[in-house]
Amino acid sequence: MEHFHSRQCFFIDSSTELYATTEVCPLGQFPCGNLSVCLPQSQHCNGVKDCENGADEENCVDNTGWPHLFDAFAKTNILESNECLLDVVPEVCDCEAKKVNCNSKDLRDIPSVSSNVTALELNSNGITSLKPNQFILYTDLEKLHLQNNSIRTISTRAFSGLFKLKKLFLSQNRISTLNATVFKDLHSLQWLILEDNQISSIRQKSFTGLKTLFFLSLLNNSLERIPKKCICQEMPRLNWLEMEGNVISELRSSSFQGCSFLTVLALRRNRIHTIQEGTFSTMQKLIDLGMEGIEIPNISIRMFRSLGNLSHIYFKKFEYCGYSPNVRSCKPNTDGISSFENLLANIILRVFVWVVAFAICFGNIFVICLRSCIASDNHHHTMSIKSLCCADCLMGVYLFFIGAFDIKYCGEYNRNAQLWMESLQCQLIGSLAMLSTEVSIMLLTYMTLEKYICIVFPFHNYRGGRKQTLSTLVCIWVLGFMIAVIPFWDKQTFGNYYGRNGVCFPLHSDMTEKPGARSYSTGIFLGLNLFAFIIIVFSYTSMFYSVRRTGSKTARQSVFDEEVTIAKRFFFIVFTDALCWIPIILLKLLFLLQVEITGTVILWVVIFILPINSALNPILYTITTTSFQERLKLCLQLKWQQLGLKETPHSITMIYTHTNAP
Repeated sequence: MEHFHSRQCFFIDSSTELYATTEVCPLGQFPCGNLSVCLPQSQHCNGVKDCENGADEENCVDNTGWPHLFDAFAKTNILESNECLLDVVPEVCDCEAKKVNCNSKDLRDIPSVSSNVTALELNSNGITSLKPNQFILYTDLEKLHLQNNSIRTISTRAFSGLFKLKKLFLSQNRISTLNATVFKDLHSLQWLILEDNQISSIRQKSFTGLKTLFFLSLLNNSLERIPKKCICQEMPRLNWLEMEGNVISELRSSSFQGCSFLTVLALRRNRIHTIQEGTFSTMQKLIDLGMEGIEIPNISIRMFRSLGNLSHIYFKKFEYCGYSPNVRSCKPNTDGISSFENLLANIILRVFVWVVAFAICFGNIFVICLRSCIASDNHHHTMSIKSLCCADCLMGVYLFFIGAFDIKYCGEYNRNAQLWMESLQCQLIGSLAMLSTEVSIMLLTYMTLEKYICIVFPFHNYRGGRKQTLSTLVCIWVLGFMIAVIPFWDKQTFGNYYGRNGVCFPLHSDMTEKPGARSYSTGIFLGLNLFAFIIIVFSYTSMFYSVRRTGSKTARQSVFDEEVTIAKRFFFIVFTDALCWIPIILLKLLFLLQVEITGTVILWVVIFILPINSALNPILYTITTTSFQERLKLCLQLKWQQLGLKETPHSITMIYTHTNAP
């Protein structure tokens, strides 16, 4: 039989040979047909001919849907004469050979036709029920089309006598239940289409008699569960089962018991939350499994290990593909963060992660060195700045590690994805990023409050001493460390808190995340961090108002210029904080509202937006401040004088001009 659909691999003996030989290749790699060459999963069905014989690009296109399969079968029919060969045909209907077409004729009941009719089409009429023995005279009938009617009830004996019927179409009706033994006389039936009805339950023995059934479609119904041992024990030759778009909540180990001939199973868009171990264990011939739109909290490699012939699998999430490395083609092939080939899917961010990491580490280490070399009048503030630089520097270290592991897994990430996300390395660098983020925002809040008290309450007696400043900094670091390590304490509550994506940062939430982990993440990002951001915005707004009120008492131009300069600095400090935290806060809110967010957005936030503060803090709080520039200029002048020069070179004077307020 010719190739007419990618999912029809089960009709072709050569395809089973292709997948049966996968044992000669390592896990996650597949052979080039009969060649001894093995290729990773990512190079199969990628549009590039990587095998010499092109076997890696065969059977890749998936035109999902049974109509394509049905059309291919229809092409094999022998051409018949157009002359009507029936004696009795309703006047409103058309006749061709032994086929009667009564589509869209506003019929309310089944019309009478000759008993030797072989195909009867009654689509798009007003038929509401099928009565007992309604087709009993049509013993030669092979195709019966009853789509798009208003059929609600079907008598147990409605299809009595239809021993030769091969195709029965009952889609787009209002059928809510299937009586037991309703199909018992349909011994030759191969196709049963029950799509777009209201079937909520299937009784035991509903499919009794369908010993030769090849294709069953229950797509877009209201099925809540699959009857125990019902599907395949009553239809032992069932090859293709469509159950997409129902409300099935659980797959039990007995749901598909006996389905040894099943090769295509579509379970997309159900409400499945539990899949028992061993659910797919009897389906050794399964080639195509569709599970889009389904969360699988208990997913494991064991779940799909018995499916030795499985070549195509479709998940809701990319990370699930890591649990089926024995499958030749898995979709989706990226979550926007990672791909089959690389930990970082976006080529721009694969380069950018190194640039940002270098900028963060260089800027903060540069400031720490300068602050250590240059004496300062405010030692307490210098301690805070150095502490902030250390926290920000950890973000650069985190990005360096992400870039390094991206290089390590280059070209074969999917084979290592699950191992990586569950590894100690991923947990540690994820906690490192969390430590950096939380300590940084707490330090910024502390420094802002100190500045707020000094400016808004200039005559207040509060001035933090060395011991008090040191104690506060230690407390901030201890609190940040506790926030980062708490998810390690109880796996039952937090699960794999840091390993939910390739970049090991717990910003993203989903339905499979533990409730405790989701609550904890929400408390950090929408509780602590949002509160800190509000304090920073309020404090800088109050400081500017206080400075402006004081300056309004003096009409000098210099005071106005100073106000403008201060306003610019305060604006950029608040703006960069907002640029960093508002997107993160909005993302967390959208997750709580269950709005679908693409992984690409998450990747840009983690690699680019989140490190903004870490990269800009050295500039905003040190390099561009007038007081620091003055001290640096004075230090350089002293150095030049020690070298025997009386005047500072003009170039140095030009570089360190006064550009900003204190």
